[in-house]
Amino acid sequence: MVITWQRREEALAALSRLVELPERPPVVLVDNGSTDGTAEAVRSRFPSVRVIALSENLGAVGRNIGVRELDTPYVAFCDDDTWWEPGSLTRAADVLDAYPKIAVLCARIVVEPSGVDDPIVTELRESPVPGPDWLPGPAIGSFLAGASVVRRDAFLAHGGFSRRLWLGGEEELLATDLLSGGWELCYREDLVVHHRASKLRDARLRRRVGIRNTLWFTWLRRPLPAALRRTMFLARTVPRDRTSALAAWDAARGLPWLVTQRRPRPAAVEARLAPLDAAQRRSAARRYVG
Repeated sequence: MVITWQRREEALAALSRLVELPERPPVVLVDNGSTDGTAEAVRSRFPSVRVIALSENLGAVGRNIGVRELDTPYVAFCDDDTWWEPGSLTRAADVLDAYPKIAVLCARIVVEPSGVDDPIVTELRESPVPGPDWLPGPAIGSFLAGASVVRRDAFLAHGGFSRRLWLGGEEELLATDLLSGGWELCYREDLVVHHRASKLRDARLRRRVGIRNTLWFTWLRRPLPAALRRTMFLARTVPRDRTSALAAWDAARGLPWLVTQRRPRPAAVEARLAPLDAAQRRSAARRYVG
């Protein structure tokens, strides 16, 4: 399934690849309130695609709606600037069939038009998260929604993506809740998603929301000492500008909600994911810039 907003031509290009996949998966497009004629163009050009046209931009919650629309046991996510390599969905379904405790498979991401791996791939491949011996790939503590296949029942049982987080790092909260519920997340080198980054993006808004969501996730699910360390790290490392200040203000405004919704993850999950703190501090793949 695909979510999109104000990117008609990119959505059409993505769908043209998806409908040609040899697996012939049912395709759902959730249009987050576009005013550029996206929904109409998709209905006209791709009558087999189910189009859900929303009246507002719900961000990642659009994926929740798309998942509920489908009745397949597994759902492959796409953004309007990503697409799955032929054969990957078959391999993903085979893995999920064989390992019923895996909730999410995250694919290798190839940057187009260069054809090189996205920098995040190295971090996924070398994930420091310990996993059970039976896991058919590195255990991971989060995932990238535009390059993942999810087990539908697990996704819905844990509420999908948070409406409050909207879009931008929204995966981390769901990933922690899945792990806390006994599910596993796994990286698979043999699943491939191609990504041609859209030029139609607001880098400052993405950074503002990303910082806010990182702070919200940290205070929702991390124990106090870890939350303080992560907050101090962000304070030292994010750009000192108006966008970062607005992100901090946005996060502070959510304090009443955080107080009522705070639920630190189980100690065993916290210990298991603790190595990610050092990995995130060293990461050059995901920085709050723009």
